[in-house]
Amino acid sequence: MLTTRTNRLDPSLIPADELARVARAFARSGHVLLTDSEGNQTEIPELLFQHFAHIVRLMSEHKAIVMLPEDEAFTTQAAANYLGMSRQFFVGLLEKGEIPFHRVGTHRRVTFKDLLEYEKLRDKRRREAMDRLTDEVHKAGLYFSDYKGD
Repeated sequence: MLTTRTNRLDPSLIPADELARVARAFARSGHVLLTDSEGNQTEIPELLFQHFAHIVRLMSEHKAIVMLPEDEAFTTQAAANYLGMSRQFFVGLLEKGEIPFHRVGTHRRVTFKDLLEYEKLRDKRRREAMDRLTDEVHKAGLYFSDYKGD
């Protein structure tokens, strides 16, 4: 279960000068090398470098970061909150089979990965609906690109 206390990276807990120094290192082109206490150096792979750079940039903007694995299980209330809907509506989506879930005893749980997949699908459907609506407005001759308003 998600515990924000252990998964939350709070920039206020890092001295500002240290965070600024790390942000400058990640802002430069090229890679950052990790050096252990014995002087051994390891280059950070590109994919990790990009993620670390993004995290450091956000933290230097005083934004906290919460990290969690894709298989993190959410309660129905937490999942509904994440998606910005009521718990009752969310449970209806589960019961209709739109989002996979599993049970822990009598309680439903949803993985973060499944929430992200549903969110992506929902956003795609919304964009497609807006595109269809825009096409209908254009076909009906109701769109005036030179409209200036009152």
